[in-house]
Amino acid sequence: MSLTIKLQLVSHLNINHNNNHANKLIKIKNNTFGNTLNFLPKPTFGNNSLTVTKKSNNKVKRRMQGNFMIKSSLIEPDGGVLVDLMVPENERESKVLEAKSLPNVKLTKVDYEWVHVIGEGWASPLKGFMRENEYLQSLHFNSLRLNDGSFVNMSLPIVLSIDDETKERIGSSSNVGLIGPDGDIVGILRSIEIYKHNKEERIARTWGTTAPGLPYVEEVIAPAGNWLIGGDLEVLKPIKYNDGLDNYRLSPKQLREEFDRRKADAVFAFQLRNPVHNGHALLMNDTRQRLLDMGYKNPILLLHPLGGFTKVDDVPLDVRMEQHSKVLEDGVLDPETTIVSIFPSPMHYAGPTEVQWHAKARINAGANFYIVGRDPAGMGHPTEKRDLYDPDHGKKVLSMAPGLEKLNILPFRVAAYDTKVNKMAFFDPSRAKDFLFISGTKMRSYAKSGENPPDGFMCPSGWKVLVNYYESLQTEEASQQPVLSS
Repeated sequence: MSLTIKLQLVSHLNINHNNNHANKLIKIKNNTFGNTLNFLPKPTFGNNSLTVTKKSNNKVKRRMQGNFMIKSSLIEPDGGVLVDLMVPENERESKVLEAKSLPNVKLTKVDYEWVHVIGEGWASPLKGFMRENEYLQSLHFNSLRLNDGSFVNMSLPIVLSIDDETKERIGSSSNVGLIGPDGDIVGILRSIEIYKHNKEERIARTWGTTAPGLPYVEEVIAPAGNWLIGGDLEVLKPIKYNDGLDNYRLSPKQLREEFDRRKADAVFAFQLRNPVHNGHALLMNDTRQRLLDMGYKNPILLLHPLGGFTKVDDVPLDVRMEQHSKVLEDGVLDPETTIVSIFPSPMHYAGPTEVQWHAKARINAGANFYIVGRDPAGMGHPTEKRDLYDPDHGKKVLSMAPGLEKLNILPFRVAAYDTKVNKMAFFDPSRAKDFLFISGTKMRSYAKSGENPPDGFMCPSGWKVLVNYYESLQTEEASQQPVLSS
């Protein structure tokens, strides 16, 4: 599906500053949450330069506004150098021949998404699937220690599993070829290390529970092999999904180049995996205005919907992108100061642990502000009727997480439907009875039943995209029902 998509996300923030410390960066904190998006015309980029990218616009410039110092340049990638593991085009043919001669490891669809994530540098300074020492640091400390003794955040293990048969076949080989889901050679893993995959420990430490029904566990970890294989990754072909959306999958390098081209003095990022409603637009536009009020001249939004694995009842990526395009076409969001790009990471639904990964990855993409709201990366408990995580812990953890100190965290204010004015507005606790909270679950139930939400909740054309999607699901389900003969 080809889309001319433009999208904008913005949010609200309060700023706690200290007048006695003019030389400290402003720390941004607040209480609550929302989400949004905004799209530019389909971007056209030349072939990506397949080299390691040096620091892009790293030099931190500061300027005074009143008594406070404001960071006004892009942020350094973790480790100081943006990792790019794509093999230069003139070396690919020989590397593919080499890979074919090696023992091979077959990648699942989710493994392939992780190759994409690692190869483009979202996990910088990680240069491959984790070896055991990296895995243990990630699992137990949510960070990695660099050679100079400094730390970078790394809250999710990024690992590749293999079964007993594959381990036996690899034998003493120090390198393996990686075979994509379509059967093509996609990479080489060098100087490999194979170690035990203790699934229970991994699940318990990542999610804080081993309750059945965790989507990523059920789909990825439970069927995985008993061994993990780590090593240095070489990517032999550009990662493509051929779904009509590849032009929106901009790498960290491409994004940094675009921020430089636009002369951005602040980049604020927001991740979304849901459709956009008018409350999101209110929150996002309010955030941009507040950045302008702080003294920034050209804050640019990185609107960054998640495009990897999601649970089965989430709205699919192509439908979300079509819905976002309608929101932009209807003028609900302003496309002029926004870059839309798909974040290729799979989704864990691991709450405060995972939201650190989401923030860290945006540092590598060049964002120096990250928007966070209520229960980021959370979900309902899989076996009990309650949230799996405390809804406020995500934003609290981000404000304290080791390795994220250089990132400014922007918590949301809550937006809800104000029945007095029939539109989305900031929640006023003094008249709480006037506000209607429409959850994602409630929104989906409206769309499934064909019932319209309150006027002013979402633009009509965007809502129609959701209704059409759920109608198509119902039609498909009906067609699969067996016909009973009398």
